Amino acid sequence: MGKQKKARKYATMKQMLSLRDERLKEKDRLKPKKKEKKDPSALKEREVPQHPSCLFFQYNTQLGPPYHILVDTNFINFSIKAKLDLIQSMMDCLYAKCIPCITDCVMAEIEKLGQKYRVALRIAKDPRFERLPCAHKGTYADDCLVQRVTQHKCYIVATVDRDLKRRIRKIPGVPIMYISNHRYNIERMPDDYGAPQF
Repeated sequence: MGKQKKARKYATMKQMLSLRDERLKEKDRLKPKKKEKKDPSALKEREVPQHPSCLFFQYNTQLGPPYHILVDTNFINFSIKAKLDLIQSMMDCLYAKCIPCITDCVMAEIEKLGQKYRVALRIAKDPRFERLPCAHKGTYADDCLVQRVTQHKCYIVATVDRDLKRRIRKIPGVPIMYISNHRYNIERMPDDYGAPQF
C-alpha cells in the first residue's frame, strides 16, 4: 500500500482584518487621511539648481587665452605613445598660449605607476606645468578633477578616459581635450574662441 496523496489547496490564505475594520478597537484602527486643501493664493516654491554666473547660454566667459588645461594621467601616457609634445600640440590645437596644470592627485597617480612610466613622470615635473595643490581627502584623480572643474569653470580638461569624459559632459561649460588621429582635438569649445571643430 502506497502513501495516499494529499490534494493541495491552492490560494488558501488566512483572512486578515484590514486596519480600517470596525471590529478593531478604536486605538488600533488606522485613521482616515484628510486631504489638505491647497491655497491658490499661496506662492509656489520649487528648488532650481543655481547656475554659475560665468555661463552665457552655452558660452563660458571665463575661458580665454592663456588656456589653463587640467591634464589627466592617461592623457600624458597616450601623448607619449602617440609621440606628441604636450605643450606644442596643445598650442597647435587651440591657436593660443596654453598652461598645462597638474594636480597633486594626478602626480601621485603617475608616481604610483612605477618605473615603467618614468617618462610620464619626467614630463609631469616639467617647470612649464603649473602644480595645483589639493586640499581634499583621498588621492583619486578623477574625483579631484571633476570637483575642481565644478568649482572653477576656467579649465579645459585633457583626458582620454571614457568614464571621466562622461562625468565632465554633465557639467555645463567645460570643454574636453582628447587625442584622435595622432593629434589633439577639443569638444564643447565655444566657436568664438577660434578652436578647430572636428
